[in-house]
Amino acid sequence: MTPNDKIAIVISDITRPTPNERMVPWLLEALAHVPRSQFVIINGTGSHRANTREELNSMLGQEIVESVEIVNHDAFDPETMHMLGTTPTGVPVWVNRRYVEADFRIVTGFIEPHFFAGFSGGAKGIVPGLGGIQTIQQLHNAKLIGHPRATWAVLNGNPVQEGIQEVVSFCPPDFMVNVTLDQERHITGVYAGDYLKAHRVGCEAVAHIATQAVDELFDLVITSNSGYPLDQNLYQTVKGMTAAAQIVRKGGVIVAISECRDGLPDHGEYKHILQMRETPLALLDLINSPDFLMHDQWEVQKQALVQLQADVYLYSSLSAATVRMAKLTPVHDLQATVNQLVEQCGGPHARIAVLPEGPLTIPYLKQPIEA
Repeated sequence: MTPNDKIAIVISDITRPTPNERMVPWLLEALAHVPRSQFVIINGTGSHRANTREELNSMLGQEIVESVEIVNHDAFDPETMHMLGTTPTGVPVWVNRRYVEADFRIVTGFIEPHFFAGFSGGAKGIVPGLGGIQTIQQLHNAKLIGHPRATWAVLNGNPVQEGIQEVVSFCPPDFMVNVTLDQERHITGVYAGDYLKAHRVGCEAVAHIATQAVDELFDLVITSNSGYPLDQNLYQTVKGMTAAAQIVRKGGVIVAISECRDGLPDHGEYKHILQMRETPLALLDLINSPDFLMHDQWEVQKQALVQLQADVYLYSSLSAATVRMAKLTPVHDLQATVNQLVEQCGGPHARIAVLPEGPLTIPYLKQPIEA
């Protein structure tokens, strides 16, 4: 790498707790022989909204924001995309042009369990992080999202993860730095180097500490969405609901606790799709229609699957009308609602689980040992 090389550093957006404010300065210090004018930091928003300057300051620090060019990825702007080809499975490979045209590409990220890609981090930092909307939609279609192995903490045989890796192979990062974190955002592990090999090692480490077997299903599961920044909107809160659904019995109850300061959010099609049918089952039928393909359908699909498993209550800052529109039951008084649901589920005989870290610690039902 020479001082004349153009270097792209890809970061996670504001919806992730990735410690960009530490990782990016470390990278810039390690590459101090390259002038800052040669760097571009690309905020991997995927299909999320752009982050504001104030948010970028909180994510990276004001000194970085003022001294390095920062670009918010826009999956919906074809002028900022580069077409690299089509995968054997027919996925068009649209990727951020600034990333593709860089001489050296670095992706950063945070490894945690993911509700349909198995784990975050790795190739996901590039796509969907820097993918065009056509690419993102194809990698999140109803068939892939509905596959039984498109779930928490599964890499092998996961069609979503495999599709992402296939797309990213068209223009892979030259170097990856992923981290694991504890509840206070302290870095507990660093996985750097090849974006596939280092990521897999990190995922194996996370699987040991972030998954927990249970012997039986529960009547009532209370979950957070792990607080800020993961609980910014209802879209992200589906992750906490999905984690709870792993261990709730059929016909049981889930109570999700999530601030949702950013609404549903209002950008994207999540809100619109939720209003297209009256029930979760009808929404699933719509999404599974062969000719249906809309941005954000994957989040509605996962939410609807949870709601077929259990009744879902939501304690948030959203209005009761908004929560009902989203096909969920609003909670005004959390303690009173929990007390009522405990009695409804059998009182002292009810099986109750609490997931204080929401989607960061994933429970699963232990398989019985066959005789």
